[in-house]
Amino acid sequence: MEDLSELLNMARDVGKRRIAIVAAEDEDVVESAYLSVREGIASVVLLGNQDKIWSISKERNFNLEGMEILGTSDSISAAQMAVKMVRSGEVDLLMKGLIKTADLLKVVLDKEIGLRTGKLLSHIFLVEVPRKRRWYALTDAAIVVSPGIPEKVQIIENAIDLMHYLGIKEPKVALLAAIETVNPAMPTTVEAAAITLMGLRGQIKGAIIDGPLALDVAIDERCAKIKGVRSPVAGNADVLIVPNVEAGNMMGKALIQAGGGRAAGVVMGALKPIVMTSRAQNVESRLLSIALGVFLVGRMN
Repeated sequence: MEDLSELLNMARDVGKRRIAIVAAEDEDVVESAYLSVREGIASVVLLGNQDKIWSISKERNFNLEGMEILGTSDSISAAQMAVKMVRSGEVDLLMKGLIKTADLLKVVLDKEIGLRTGKLLSHIFLVEVPRKRRWYALTDAAIVVSPGIPEKVQIIENAIDLMHYLGIKEPKVALLAAIETVNPAMPTTVEAAAITLMGLRGQIKGAIIDGPLALDVAIDERCAKIKGVRSPVAGNADVLIVPNVEAGNMMGKALIQAGGGRAAGVVMGALKPIVMTSRAQNVESRLLSIALGVFLVGRMN
């Protein structure tokens, strides 16, 4: 995959899927749903404030063929209904609309009706960087607040699974830190070194893993050469593992908002992928995220 626009064709190739969108009463959410239907990659169920959804559709003159609207009293009720629809097989996956991430995940992780698998849930952003003319998988920038080694290993494994589905057989995973050397005063560097050793010993399979690496060294061969960093990942990273959610959130938004990159976001580790973008992301990123979710479900089945 050269750029994220290819996700649309990849989604078409696996066949149309049905998506339940939680708290869909937003112009960008409804438009992205409409476009996903028009692009032939999905049919959608819009759950939320029925009057607002109808009003948006009427004002924007959207053809609602392939779109179903189900009214709910609030976003939590919408999430509960959507999760039950996924479990029953009525829909193939769910998507976050205006609902808060924490509220959606509370329902997803519910022991009785949720989508638990025993795996850690983690968010992965595929982010284009126009200046580099390529894209990266950035994780976790939305869910796991302050991961330790066990959590980071599962975050890496979720990212490896996604990259394998995308056809990258041995992705290069960079464990990001402020420096490239191990410093006991900086726990992130110690954790990165330990995880790197786990990879070398085969405890984490399917990828080349190295760290600690600063961001510039991870993605720029020139910087790696100047700093004298010898690494199979330096300058050519495919996956960027951030130290914590704060670093990931700021980095992701900087790349998207300031860097002008496109993005597609999903949550891995649940029974089915969950399409998840920031509530402020634009229609194009939402559509690309839907395409990514559809593709993943198609490949997993």
